[in-house]
Amino acid sequence: MSDDRYVREVDDDTLRREKARARALRQTPWWRRRIASGRCHYCQRDVGAKALTLDHVVPLVRGGRSIRANLVAACKECNHKKQSLLAWEWQAYLDTFDRSADS
Repeated sequence: MSDDRYVREVDDDTLRREKARARALRQTPWWRRRIASGRCHYCQRDVGAKALTLDHVVPLVRGGRSIRANLVAACKECNHKKQSLLAWEWQAYLDTFDRSADS
């Protein structure tokens, strides 16, 4: 999945600032509570708190912000596969697996 399918919506300074906010939020008690269950937001697998990564539901390069409402705990596999997809694009990707499993 490549980022060249759309026009990047943010400039480098905004992207740098939002990444810094995300790094700061990862150091907070709020984030530690968020990952305590060890469960991936997307696949619902129990992977353990240390294996979870911070994912922006609306990716930064697509105009998302580093605010609590836009951050979820995801396993590395889901986070890597989702990359810069929006929620509906990610769901459409997952649905292709559901349809192929029904066949």
